Amino acid sequence: MATTADLKIGAFIRFNNDLQMVEESQHRTPGNLRAFYQVKMRSVKTGRLTETRFRSGEEIVFVRVERKKYSYVYHDGQSFNFMDQETYDQIPVDEAVLGSGAKFLKEGEIVELMFDGSTVVGAEIPYNVNLKITETVPGVKGDTATGATKPATVETGATINVPLFINEGDMIKVDTRTGEYLERVKQ
Repeated sequence: MATTADLKIGAFIRFNNDLQMVEESQHRTPGNLRAFYQVKMRSVKTGRLTETRFRSGEEIVFVRVERKKYSYVYHDGQSFNFMDQETYDQIPVDEAVLGSGAKFLKEGEIVELMFDGSTVVGAEIPYNVNLKITETVPGVKGDTATGATKPATVETGATINVPLFINEGDMIKVDTRTGEYLERVKQ
C-alpha cells in the first residue's frame, strides 16, 4: 500500500469511491501540530476540484493508469475523435477530459490519452502547437515597439490575442495550457 509520501502531481488515486487526479500536493508541518499533506484533487467524473488534508504517512489507494498515443482525427460537434496509431481503431473523447487546450487541436496532432480500464480519464495535449492565422486586422509597419495586442482567429477556430505585427497567413506558436501567443514561426 502506498502512503502520502508517494503523492505526486498528475497521480491518480481512489478517494471516497471516486477516481481523482492530484493537481497540487504540499507537505506542511505547523509548529506544535502533526505534519499533514494538503492536496488539491480533481474528480475525473465530475471535474470538480476539492481540497483535502491527509495525515502524514496515511495509506492511499493509487490507480494505475495506462498511457497510449493517439492521433486526433476530427471533432463531430459533441466529442473529439482519436485514432490508435497501431490498430487504427477510433474512439470518441469528451471535451471535459481534454480541457481548455482542445480548441487548439488540429488534424494529425499526437495526443497521449490516459485510460482506467477502457475509460479515458485524462489527456496530455502537446504544450506548444504551430497554427496558421486565418483572420485578423492587417498589421501596420512600425507596430512592433508597443506591447499592444489584437484578436486573431487561428485555423482551428480559436481566437487568441497576438501582437499588432502579425498578419493573416502567418504561422504562430501557441501555448495550449494558457492559450497565449508565444512567437511567430518561419514557414
